[in-house]
Amino acid sequence: MRFRRNVERMGEIMAYEISKKLKYTAAEVQTPLGVAAINIPEGQPVLCTILRAGLPFHQGFMNYFDQSPSAFVTAYRKVKKTGAFIINIDHISSPDLTGKTLIMCDVMLATGQSIVMVCKELMAQYDIKELHIAAVIASTEGIEHVKANLPKAHLWLGAVDEEMTSKAYIVPGLGDAGDLAFGEKV
Repeated sequence: MRFRRNVERMGEIMAYEISKKLKYTAAEVQTPLGVAAINIPEGQPVLCTILRAGLPFHQGFMNYFDQSPSAFVTAYRKVKKTGAFIINIDHISSPDLTGKTLIMCDVMLATGQSIVMVCKELMAQYDIKELHIAAVIASTEGIEHVKANLPKAHLWLGAVDEEMTSKAYIVPGLGDAGDLAFGEKV
């Protein structure tokens, strides 16, 4: 539970920081004692995560963007006999993203292959206005892959580790974020 809550806190912190970069419109609201000048978001971002490891991080974003719709992706690494892997996307559930700001929040940005594949799939279906990618920990290789394939994406990273194992796990990293949050897979 402590791991899940700390990942959720990271989502809250990043949501707050990203909120500073979104577009707002000046407005006035009537309070019981007068009129207040406020800034209203021009639109709620859509929050997207890759199941299951991304759920606590996504929750942190939802705590701040509490009127935002959500998109969910089931994707996983399919390891070949050689040890190499491919990314399989089983399912994407998303509202219409046309003209929307998308915040892709996933705990780990290791190789960057999953996030790039998911974002490209969504961009092929929708004309996304702005893309933000948030991760708790990233590898330098993953960052380079994202920048090469999604050059207009805004990256929000808690930490960057320089190294990955031969199985593409970030070192020192955190380990398997999904297992740490929800228990080992059977």
